[in-house]
Amino acid sequence: MAAIARQIALSVLGAINDSNVTLDHLLTRAFEQKPQLIQRDRALVTQLVYGVLRWRSRLDWVIQHLARSPFHKIDPLVLNIVRLGLYQILFLSRVPVSAAVNDSVELAKRRAPSWVVGFVNAILRSAAQRKNEIPLPDYNDDPVAAIVIQESHPAWMVKRWVKRMGVEDAKRLCKANNEIPPVTVRANTLKVSRERLGESLSAHVNKIRQTRFAPEGLILRGLRQSIREMPAFQKGWFQVQDEAAQLISYLLEPKPGEMILDACAGLGGKTGHIAQLMKDSGKITAVDYQARKLSELKAFMTRLDISSVTTLRHDLAASIPEKLAETFDRILLDAPCSGLGVIRRNPDIKWKKQAEDLARLQSKQQRLLAGVARLVKKRGLLVYCVCSFEPEEGEKVLEDFLKSRNDFAIDALSAGREEICGPFVDRSGIFRTLPHEHDMDGFFAVRLRKVAP
Repeated sequence: MAAIARQIALSVLGAINDSNVTLDHLLTRAFEQKPQLIQRDRALVTQLVYGVLRWRSRLDWVIQHLARSPFHKIDPLVLNIVRLGLYQILFLSRVPVSAAVNDSVELAKRRAPSWVVGFVNAILRSAAQRKNEIPLPDYNDDPVAAIVIQESHPAWMVKRWVKRMGVEDAKRLCKANNEIPPVTVRANTLKVSRERLGESLSAHVNKIRQTRFAPEGLILRGLRQSIREMPAFQKGWFQVQDEAAQLISYLLEPKPGEMILDACAGLGGKTGHIAQLMKDSGKITAVDYQARKLSELKAFMTRLDISSVTTLRHDLAASIPEKLAETFDRILLDAPCSGLGVIRRNPDIKWKKQAEDLARLQSKQQRLLAGVARLVKKRGLLVYCVCSFEPEEGEKVLEDFLKSRNDFAIDALSAGREEICGPFVDRSGIFRTLPHEHDMDGFFAVRLRKVAP
């Protein structure tokens, strides 16, 4: 079945280039189409896809050294076949070289003429023999080029991070982005305590520890079965959610009985947490413009046994419903962004985003923030956040907003939130997490209080 796993991985890698669908969704769809695939082979598919995406520019560097044809003339399908085989040879010690080469050659035979099959075979066999001889760019000669290849990131990202953080921090960030993150979950305290959840999961996970800052979080390593097959998941005892994302709901600080707007709810990870913090008492309106996401959000709320959430399909970037003006006690705006803070969980982002995207996204973020601010009650709270640490999407959006809305001001943490979120909030009131500093996803967030009518 390993050969089938490699076929599926190749299909997913091809689909990433041709669609805007998320990597998670592509893998879920692929597994639904192959229900007979056992857990071990599903894990191999995931490892191959994520591995190739994490190390793509290193793999391509090796291919350029070994191929006689110009790199840009290699067909994308053939390139992905070679990347898959090469990743296994260079990074997976448990996969025999013969299996990596032979299965790659078989993939080529199904899709390409015989001369291409010979090309794939020659590159991979040469890589197996010469893998320790191929020179990589030296940090002393060109730090940016060295990070681009050795840590496998696009040049535009590395250049901007080196300029802002310096070589060493940029290198550490790229290294952190390529590490396999743990699975972090949030106990649904409407149903179970974190301690009881940990006891329940111990039979299905090799290592469990509590998150350091988020009060309901558990960090899982070495899953023995898929998350969705675990009895505790099926009973709604937990939700998968990174620790940084869990802290965002604490910044919002929702209270039982309040009216809350989750303005870009997506699949509802933070929606469920907000409901949990409100003891499922009050009303949460979860807005998104994609019907598919809202459908999945409703299913999540049902599994978690949450009844305080209603959904609204609407594009708040296009228009703001006047009837909702000054309706909400608190609003969470988890705005669409580049996602550069979550690359370790979504390595396809490295190759999909361009520097020009930041300006486009900033414009949308500014429109959204200005729009939802009209929906906050007097003395209400608005939390703006993005899973990115780029200034265009964080500080500059905030600066623009405060210039135009002097009825809002950055709000200090309450005493009850200081211990949980305080370590990540600077003197100006801005919340930041970084993968290489905190072993969490990268977020920017800020609490904004409506201080005047």
